[in-house]
Amino acid sequence: MAATTKGSGKGIFSGLPDWGLLLGTVFVYLFLYAPIAVLIFFSFNSTRSTQVWTGFSFEWYGQLLSDPTILQAFRTSLTVGVTATLIATVIGTLTALALSRNRFRGQTVADSAIYMATVMPEIVVGVSLLVFFVAVFIPMGVQLGITTIVIAHVAFTISFVTIVVRARLSGMDRSVEEAAQDLGASPVQTFFRVTLPLILPGVMAGALLAFTLSFDDFVITFFVSGVGSSTLPLKIYSMIKFGVSPVINALSTVVLVATMLLIFGGSRLLARKEGS
Repeated sequence: MAATTKGSGKGIFSGLPDWGLLLGTVFVYLFLYAPIAVLIFFSFNSTRSTQVWTGFSFEWYGQLLSDPTILQAFRTSLTVGVTATLIATVIGTLTALALSRNRFRGQTVADSAIYMATVMPEIVVGVSLLVFFVAVFIPMGVQLGITTIVIAHVAFTISFVTIVVRARLSGMDRSVEEAAQDLGASPVQTFFRVTLPLILPGVMAGALLAFTLSFDDFVITFFVSGVGSSTLPLKIYSMIKFGVSPVINALSTVVLVATMLLIFGGSRLLARKEGS
């Protein structure tokens, strides 16, 4: 009976031995992370070779920190990411509240449009935004640059924030809001003192997702950026045209570590909020 129960818990993998499942899991992780491990490994190589290990060195990280063009691209990515995240988080949260608290004609179409935006090919979004900016913004005197990059990033990250916050709202007990209003709280007081603290983990998760998507985006940014407004992914693309150098490996390693720290910090913060 015990053996039958254990096998049924594995589902379609019930016929495989435990070492087979372990081997398959190890293979999946190797497939996912072996290229990244190779990139990090050769970022510490003492020569420019990205194929033969000749010794340990921090030389390429030193060159990375002394390159003003890379530092400027990093500042541009940070500025765009923070600005787009703040705007997208506010609009996405309000959109999630409007869609989850109201019933109106055409709501199914509105819901589908939000989800469809998350799976739409980036090249289509990039081309459509470029055509829109050329037709509307440039005649108004607004050239392609950081402003158009921020608007584009806000446009494609709002849907992700809306979906995450809406998932949080679906599990929220609305009787708490009703109790606050019965005790005399206004709608604004109820939102800031009851609703927002309860959905804050979802809002922060959406903001973290929006910042990560904005900071790493290349395709859409490539279409809507102007002269002198290169973000970090665009800078890496321009550098890689001349070959993969250890500086690119070092830069990719720094971005990877920063992203991991951001995700870890956000997860810890969300866990602390959930616990409180």
